Amino acid sequence: MNEGPHDRPTAAELVESVREWLERDVLAGTAGSLQFHTRVAINVLAMVEREMLLGAEQASAHAARLAHLGCTDDEQLARRVREGELDDRLADVRAAVWADVRDKLLVANPKYLDAPASAGPGGA
Repeated sequence: MNEGPHDRPTAAELVESVREWLERDVLAGTAGSLQFHTRVAINVLAMVEREMLLGAEQASAHAARLAHLGCTDDEQLARRVREGELDDRLADVRAAVWADVRDKLLVANPKYLDAPASAGPGGA
């Protein structure tokens, strides 16, 4: 059941439909610059889909990580790190930042997480 004021298709379904159309029908019929821009549009729409799917949960997790560090926003976290206020909690800071980077990659391009060079928190 739809909880918002809008009927189906949802915004996520519309974005998915346009992305699939570009992949299936438009990409094969293009070349050169137009094909490149079509690929860019496909990637952008895929990112929007992932953000719509994961964004609210990621925002909540990000806020919880900040709260665990005693911060209300990213600016405060950056200031406290710069001023050395969290030097005794560097493992917690690293874990929070790593989790944020992971969440961003899940939206931007989840394939980057499969790269063999990823060391994780406390790694290289």
